[in-house]
Amino acid sequence: MLIENSLQEVKKRENALKIINQKIQKGGRDKLYDLTGLSGGFLLNKNDLGLLETYVGPAIFEDMLERVGKEHLGGEKVLGLNRTSSGILATVLALVKPDTCVVHYLPRLPSHPSIPRSTALVGGQYMEFDEINEFYLPENTSLVVITGSTMDHEVIGEEEFLKIIAASHAHPQGAVPVLVDDASGARLRTVIFNQPRAIDLGADMVVTSTDKLMEGPRGGLMAGKSELMDQIKSKAHQFGLEAQPPLVAGMVRAIENFNPEKLLSSLEKKKNLFKNLKSEFYGFKETPTGVMISADELEKEISRNGIETDLSAADLCFVWAMILLRDEGILTIPAVGMPGVSPTLRLDLAAKDAEKLSVHEIKDSLSTSFQKLLLMVNDNEKCRMMIFG
Repeated sequence: MLIENSLQEVKKRENALKIINQKIQKGGRDKLYDLTGLSGGFLLNKNDLGLLETYVGPAIFEDMLERVGKEHLGGEKVLGLNRTSSGILATVLALVKPDTCVVHYLPRLPSHPSIPRSTALVGGQYMEFDEINEFYLPENTSLVVITGSTMDHEVIGEEEFLKIIAASHAHPQGAVPVLVDDASGARLRTVIFNQPRAIDLGADMVVTSTDKLMEGPRGGLMAGKSELMDQIKSKAHQFGLEAQPPLVAGMVRAIENFNPEKLLSSLEKKKNLFKNLKSEFYGFKETPTGVMISADELEKEISRNGIETDLSAADLCFVWAMILLRDEGILTIPAVGMPGVSPTLRLDLAAKDAEKLSVHEIKDSLSTSFQKLLLMVNDNEKCRMMIFG
């Protein structure tokens, strides 16, 4: 394996950022195509810039975030955080006692690492399920977490959602609070799958990422019941997890400018791309707003071409992602993702930069870069250089 730990994932990300910098310095931003679905942005106006002070900013923009955040997520109280993971950590710090259990349900394993890691920090026990028939709550359960949409955009069914919330609130030892990790799900579930907001389904709290499938900064927006949110807000401020004024302002403008039609308009292009890819690749699958190939499917794809390699399936995704970035200017999550992120190579056609590329251009970039991957996979040193520089 080329990447075996979080430190190596950080080094990979640093190399990817260097490549991005070099490409922009040489050819400008227009030659980079961010198809992660996490491109985000800061849609601030001139008047906003003069208000981004330490105390003036919160006074102005937190009040605005309270209003637009409730419209987007529901709930009684809203909190801006510097990341979705920060919201998860603050919730666990506030509500989970040592030796009590955090029970996590998601459409498909594995979970986002922030949930088990946060639980471990407070000395809690962690359980996870992706089969509703196996789901249960131990006596000492202190928090239930539901993932609305996984890192690979697997979306939970509404019926499962309701069953878990009902079981949590009817726990024999007393109602257990439910947090929904709706990082991208707050848009995917509601816009593409026509599901209600998490709060409207009965969840006590929900947190979403303001850069996922919307033009906001990398940050977390949380909403829920006032009593719980007050406890979580207190922990967030104690540990510096709260969003600073520029982030809060960016969140406000992103929510104000969010247009569900942009997500819906990506569906036809996604279907056309998938149809084109099927003529050359077996392993690609459709996602709600794009296409993806998992690490296991990529490994099979390489084997179908008569090539065996010592690299792990995840390493293959990382190498391909770096080739795509270096040679085609296409940015995907395996190249720049944080430690623990899914290695699945996913292209999101709801991303703003997808408008700059035709279906045939994307398909050609994937074909060309894949052929380069095939020529490289038996040379571990070349692959190491591709990943780490």
